[in-house]
Amino acid sequence: MESTVAVKSLSALAHDSRLALFRLLVEAGPEGVSAGVLAVQLGLTPSGLSFHLKDLAHADLIAPRSDGRYVIYSANFAAMNALVAYLTENCCQGGCCAPLAKKVSARKLVPKRGGSAAARSRTPSQGRKPR
Repeated sequence: MESTVAVKSLSALAHDSRLALFRLLVEAGPEGVSAGVLAVQLGLTPSGLSFHLKDLAHADLIAPRSDGRYVIYSANFAAMNALVAYLTENCCQGGCCAPLAKKVSARKLVPKRGGSAAARSRTPSQGRKPR
């Protein structure tokens, strides 16, 4: 992947609504989701949804297809995988990232204990003090 393609992809994902759209489409899988369902799930107006879908399609991260009267959008998994590969290809000289990714996906991350002694001694019902 060329750096210009990576920049275009990252730029398209660098917005809350577009990132949320892309994540929904990744979760939906190759079947995709109709534009109407996306608008309802994210609370976007039709014009706002259209604007964000256009940016993601221009970056080749999603693909539209017609299904009767509906337009179905799905994630472009090849482009997503190419972007992830581009971002990680030189990570740790290829040694440590792949095993770490398998460990993270195989188990749920548990936050490390830390902070002050007072914070550690609080019960969950006590919560944090407002600032």
